[in-house]
Amino acid sequence: MVTDLQKLGTSAENSIWIVGAAKTGKTARLVEQFCIWSETVKSLPATVSSRGHSGRWRAGQTAPAILVLAANGDNRLELADRIAVATQGKYAFHSTTPFGFFEQEVLLFWPLLVESLKLKAQFPLRLQPETELELAARLWRRELDEGILQQTGVSPNRMVRRTLDLLQLAAVSGTPREEIKSILEQGFVGFGDSHSLWASMGELLERWWEWCLTRGLLTYGIVCELYWRYLLPNVTYQQQLTSRYQATIADDVDDYPAISRLLFDRMLDRGVAGAFSYNQDGGVRLGLGADTEDLAQLESRCRIVEKLDAKAGLSPEIGELAVSLAVNSEGFYPLGLSLPGSVRSLETISRAQLLRETAEIIADAVKSAAVEPQEIAVIAPGMDAIARYSLTEILARHGIAAESLNDQRPLSTTPEIRALLTLLALVYPGLGRLVDRDAVAEMLVILGSQKHREVVETEDSQPNFHLKSQTFSERSRRIPNQKSIDQVRAGLIADSCFCPDVDRPQLLPITTFPRWDRVGHRACAAYEQIVEWIEQQRSQQQERLLPSPIALLDRAIQKFLINDRYLAYDRLSALRELMETAAHYWEIHGRMQRQEPTNSSESETIARFIQLLRQGTVTANPYPVRAQGTQTQAVTLATIFQYRSSRRAHKWHFWLDAGSSLWLSGGAATLFGAPLFVRSQLGRPWETEDETTADQQRLRRILLDLLSRCSVLYLCHSELAVNGQEQTGPLLPLIQSSVSCQQSGQN
Repeated sequence: MVTDLQKLGTSAENSIWIVGAAKTGKTARLVEQFCIWSETVKSLPATVSSRGHSGRWRAGQTAPAILVLAANGDNRLELADRIAVATQGKYAFHSTTPFGFFEQEVLLFWPLLVESLKLKAQFPLRLQPETELELAARLWRRELDEGILQQTGVSPNRMVRRTLDLLQLAAVSGTPREEIKSILEQGFVGFGDSHSLWASMGELLERWWEWCLTRGLLTYGIVCELYWRYLLPNVTYQQQLTSRYQATIADDVDDYPAISRLLFDRMLDRGVAGAFSYNQDGGVRLGLGADTEDLAQLESRCRIVEKLDAKAGLSPEIGELAVSLAVNSEGFYPLGLSLPGSVRSLETISRAQLLRETAEIIADAVKSAAVEPQEIAVIAPGMDAIARYSLTEILARHGIAAESLNDQRPLSTTPEIRALLTLLALVYPGLGRLVDRDAVAEMLVILGSQKHREVVETEDSQPNFHLKSQTFSERSRRIPNQKSIDQVRAGLIADSCFCPDVDRPQLLPITTFPRWDRVGHRACAAYEQIVEWIEQQRSQQQERLLPSPIALLDRAIQKFLINDRYLAYDRLSALRELMETAAHYWEIHGRMQRQEPTNSSESETIARFIQLLRQGTVTANPYPVRAQGTQTQAVTLATIFQYRSSRRAHKWHFWLDAGSSLWLSGGAATLFGAPLFVRSQLGRPWETEDETTADQQRLRRILLDLLSRCSVLYLCHSELAVNGQEQTGPLLPLIQSSVSCQQSGQN
């Protein structure tokens, strides 16, 4: 049903609720509605610079009158692109995510908050998660040392993260932070003798709140509470909000936090029309702050309800059957069960064998032209490093690329990052304890790469790595960088030429090595170049000509890593991530030093930064959040959460570790205490039965959602897990049924 509006009236007349499963056309319907509304809304004169469809519009242009929201950054970019294509870029609009909108509004209307909360007038700085964790750990050091903030089996850093997450969960649910203590006590009744812990958490969060706002520091949780509790009720702000936007488009609201409904209700009350899409099998971020049930109440505010009943992929054929087998396997097992031929099973004894056979099946399918690499996704409840490496390497031998979807790993797992951190410890004084022989050897290998030469590789010269997705120009650049210093030579040089020292560790001349002539001219020249460069930077640092560690990192990247050589996208992304993280870290450090001067030296700050990254902290993704250009022809590797969040669809699915019990658990996609802050759960204890029901509902959503995104499914199961234990997960009945159907079909 398409609503052809001549003009926007009241929200009750024109608001639209679009509900349907995955891949049923909800987003396309929203784009269509945007095209209709964009012809009718009155553009506003732009008097200040702001963001358009996440670009910027300049003075003299019209400001967007339509707010477009998507669940996450990748979805936002895709939705913005689709709208721009559909309208040929004629209309400005503001595209963002819910949290992006809350943060933008808090920063834009900060003077209102300063006035109402009697804050110090200073421009606020947003803390990244890794910096937030470090500062909170410092603030709560006494409680951590004395065991006040402690749970059995939980590390101190993890305990700090859990406590900070509680503030975030309370904020996005619209719960005052003062009620966190009582909610934990009511929700975890019978959870041992933990009343003092819940009280301590509440007190520490209150202290953290005051400490941050006094210094003008904002976190995810603080931003959200400032928005719903102090800014949104402000009459002046409400007038400004509705004067800027005449309509709002919100995609996948089942993944939005509860305070988003407070925003939508305010806008609808003041006559702003809304179009919302909702997936009853979505709720990907349920457990991370989303409140699917609460957002579903928006349906009652919309006069027009459109139900898209068509189902996509395998969901119409086996969706409910798969759910019944997995969730209700004890009471449901029909006789004569028949699964379509598009559902296949792969069973092995060990997981190593499973990885090999899965990759071989993919390679055979691609070689036989049954499917293209970009039409294949390998999905697992937990995609560990072994699985990623094994699948990538085996597929590469067959000339098939594989890419990990939004692979968030610690920066310290990237060799280039480790080399740069070692370089920092060699240039600045007092950091000798942070550098050892192995780190120096690795740095020499990474920084000692020979400059790239423009050589075209033909199919005959490298048949195993000729990827169909590469153009001629790409193939001319995608050759491995030749190493001037290989691992063996680097180890020999580090053994003889690295001189450890607490204050000034040294790289001695190559002639210190008795048999330096056996290293080779090329390796010697590369090593001497590195030593000379380090000495130059040391000299400039002593003469105060080196502005900051950020400048040193930038110089090293320019000199050794991207000067006329090829780096893969993931490595470039890691370097951007490092530079953004470093810039943010020193910005926060500068703010702290101005407000609370200390006697700590620059080297001590650098030491904390190096240790922060080396301890495995996962930093924020760099911008842009996705690779530019056409989609690569590569097999997608992803966890369940990553894949569902991306809203992608592939012709072929390989469900890896289908027999794992992790299919039933939320794992890392569920924050500690998250169920207690769902609006329908507030004030109620969280029982074992609630946990079981929540797990089963999550599994149901996962199965129906994934089955809607594929037309061929391989259930890949090994009897033994990585740890050697037998796998008895909830999908075993589905796997056994598929095996039986395969065997009967072969007979």
